[in-house]
Amino acid sequence: MYTENSIILSSVPLKNLPNLWAQNDVLIFLIDLGDYDTLSMECLNNSEREHFEKLKTAYFKKRYVVSRTVLKHILCQLLNKNSVLQIATYKDEFGEVHILNHNELHICLSYSENIATLSVSKVKVGIDVEIKRPMALKNTLKYLQPASPFSGKSESDTYVLIEWTLREAYCKFSNKPMLSVLSKEPDFNNTFYSSYLLDNKYIFSLITDSDSHTIKISRLGKISSD
Repeated sequence: MYTENSIILSSVPLKNLPNLWAQNDVLIFLIDLGDYDTLSMECLNNSEREHFEKLKTAYFKKRYVVSRTVLKHILCQLLNKNSVLQIATYKDEFGEVHILNHNELHICLSYSENIATLSVSKVKVGIDVEIKRPMALKNTLKYLQPASPFSGKSESDTYVLIEWTLREAYCKFSNKPMLSVLSKEPDFNNTFYSSYLLDNKYIFSLITDSDSHTIKISRLGKISSD
């Protein structure tokens, strides 16, 4: 199944997240990395700080700290924790983010320039986001062979971005490297996949195992350090 939807996102405060969690299987948040000017590592444990130190650029360092800080504040609300220091993250061999001692939670992250999308869910989900922009179609399409689910549609920038994000989301959902699906069509059997235009700026795709899951996509405002 394929659907394309245009959504203007509403902003939700942290205090409302437990209610959203009770009503939905998948919570997805759009986060503006530009809201966070300084890098505070107070939310990171020793293992996470070791990973931070291995990152090569200021951009990768910032998005790591911001995404982990925001994720931990979200989970404090969902898990009724008193402190972000009670929550620890780690990556498995495929690069998937997990929460220590909480195997019931599924986490997925995606970045595009100064935007991050973060999903917290009760079911397995793959997500990907790209800022809507012109692309070098000829160069991009050569990596997206053979024909995709959109082979009958116009090869516009939008549809190339949709296909690209769907393939990225599929890789995260199935724990496969991107290179493994560039030269062949992903197996979308037994999955539900959907793409959205968020705030008229971002192409966002997700894949899960069923269309019966309830999904809420929101913008998360800046989290105060107070």
